[in-house]
Amino acid sequence: MLELYHHFLSTCSQKVRLVLAEKGLDYESHWIDLIQGEQHAPAYVKLNPNHVVPTLVHDGHVLIESTLINEYLDEVFAEPSLVPSDPLSRHAMRLWTKRVDSQVHPCAGVITFGIGTRPMILQRTPEEIELSVQAIPDPARREARRSVIEHGIKAPEMQGAIRTFVSMLDDMEEALAGRAFLVSDDFSLADACLLPYVLRLDHLAMRPLIEARLRVAAWFERIQRRDSYEVAVSEFVPEPLVQSFRRHGEEVFGEVQAMLAD
Repeated sequence: MLELYHHFLSTCSQKVRLVLAEKGLDYESHWIDLIQGEQHAPAYVKLNPNHVVPTLVHDGHVLIESTLINEYLDEVFAEPSLVPSDPLSRHAMRLWTKRVDSQVHPCAGVITFGIGTRPMILQRTPEEIELSVQAIPDPARREARRSVIEHGIKAPEMQGAIRTFVSMLDDMEEALAGRAFLVSDDFSLADACLLPYVLRLDHLAMRPLIEARLRVAAWFERIQRRDSYEVAVSEFVPEPLVQSFRRHGEEVFGEVQAMLAD
């Protein structure tokens, strides 16, 4: 039995749901409301001491870290395989997933909370905001969250975060030359891993950054046409929240362009 603790717009939840959908796996869904801070609830922290989603439970065994969850799923449920058969392509796939974990994902939090989520958070009292920030166990993430909530698009972390995303898009554009997906003509764990971050840019009204890279734009559309995208992403997207993200993204996109022009 598979149980998934996840959130509808969480990038890491999306990439695990994509793999579950690609493999046609059913699971029992447990909703964790990140906006309300349910990831900090003691019962959930017993499952995931990092206070993040997703968490997968397979026959009573708890698995955390989305990249590792996806590799586990591909090993345990072998068909269809989402890992390339040749060693060089597997290495390329893992370079992408490692890059997301070490570089891109930390920046996603900066961009999302500094642009999309910040207006909702600022409706709370200062005491409530501070309590939610203090609940973040990692000191670096905690200070970055405090900074982007306070300063928004003008937070000192923002320019570096946006440039990290643009560098990702540029390297994707190069990798997609002559192939349909990131490491071959077959969808792999690398594509499942990168899709949520490109989608986040789209949700934050930064689609011009995607459309400026024709191969990335075509890849994005190609994945959106897959059955797994409908099951793992579209069915979970709360349109009112995405529209709110887009509206706030549109308000600051001129400043984003100015940062990239510096």
